[in-house]
Amino acid sequence: MKRRLLPLLLVLGLAAACTSTPKAQAPTNAPGADALANAKGETTVEFWHSMKGANATALEALTSAFNKEHSGKIKISPVYQGSYDETVTKYKAAVQQKNTPALVMIYDIGTRFMVDSKQAVPMQSFVDSDKFALDELEPNIANYYTVGGKLQSMPFNSSTPLLYLNKEAFDRAGLDVNKPPRTLDEISEYARKLTVRDASGKVTQYGFNAAIYGWFVEQLLATNAEQYCDQGNGRSGLATKVAFDSATGIRIAQWWADLVKSGNATNTGRKTDDAQAAFKSGTVAMHLESTSTLRGYLDAAKGKFTVATAPFPKVAKTSTGGPVIGGASLWIDGVGHSAAEQRAAWEFTKWAVQPTQQAQWHTGTGYVPVNRKAVIDAAPQFGTAVTQLHDLPPSVASAGCALGVMPQARKAAEDGLEAAITDTKSADEAMTDAAGTVRAPIEAYNKAVK
Repeated sequence: MKRRLLPLLLVLGLAAACTSTPKAQAPTNAPGADALANAKGETTVEFWHSMKGANATALEALTSAFNKEHSGKIKISPVYQGSYDETVTKYKAAVQQKNTPALVMIYDIGTRFMVDSKQAVPMQSFVDSDKFALDELEPNIANYYTVGGKLQSMPFNSSTPLLYLNKEAFDRAGLDVNKPPRTLDEISEYARKLTVRDASGKVTQYGFNAAIYGWFVEQLLATNAEQYCDQGNGRSGLATKVAFDSATGIRIAQWWADLVKSGNATNTGRKTDDAQAAFKSGTVAMHLESTSTLRGYLDAAKGKFTVATAPFPKVAKTSTGGPVIGGASLWIDGVGHSAAEQRAAWEFTKWAVQPTQQAQWHTGTGYVPVNRKAVIDAAPQFGTAVTQLHDLPPSVASAGCALGVMPQARKAAEDGLEAAITDTKSADEAMTDAAGTVRAPIEAYNKAVK
């Protein structure tokens, strides 16, 4: 998916929105089943989302099935709003105009803003009202969306990062795709063997490629059991600083820069579409991306090469952590919405995370099933993300950073990575300077929401 980050002024605007325009606050108690039972006619729920391509097709199948089951009583109306960032931008405008959707899909790093904006009814309230069994949710996934000891939103399209491999490229290099690299140093070693040059020295196949995407910095720090921001990763209080300028953050930037300088990795820049296109073309042997792209990759590679998947690499053999959940979750807005709308949105939400629906969603997209009881019957590539998720006990580091200006922080990490990769600055200077640019936005946000 297109995942470009919000500029500084927009992020600050989001912070201001938390305390200025939306004076109304969502109720903390969820309406009961009677709210829908007493409603006249069909209750329509406008559902904003950011799915496109194969993922949009899978979402349409789910909503259509639900609407058929609840014909005449509930109708879920999905409306595509663009990328995750674009959805947040439109949501902010809708808050100011007092015209929000009843149900909205917000990406992982929008969690802190959504909590502070006080527009949504905490999902925990619906859970408690219906005595909904949260023990069926994947612990690591629920851990991310739990703030203040309460589940704030319902995980739905959850992802984890994977290492994608071109099996035929491995075969030609005499490497076993079933024994993939596990650390950054091993990726460098494999990339050297997988890079192919013609007689003139021109590279015809690169060993490694990934978009310059701040999400990968977050993931690698977590695999090293390191927190991305202070205050318990923003879980025990408002975070005041980021930590991607740590020794590990600098090491990551230096590793990436060295790979590109050696000619064993190609730099396709920040656009994820460009990095994905390079892998799908068969000219890149190893590639970092989200599990959410798996279905699209399998379809694109048909007849060209075999896509294999492996766990996301760790920084070093001594690393004891694991990756952070990505993707998005569902929020039910309370401000400006009737009890019937809220209840209808909840009926769809709890239905969508049941085992059958999650198995269907997983095989149609590649997103990880959020329900542990989902039975997966798909190509073996799909199992990698699930196994990776189960192998990681929940922790503060793997919960991810709940930071009000996380989009700005992610962009800053990208600034640092790019400066190091293009040799504009040393890795140390690049990451240190980048982390410094986030201080003012964090202070402004925290001041706005206190």
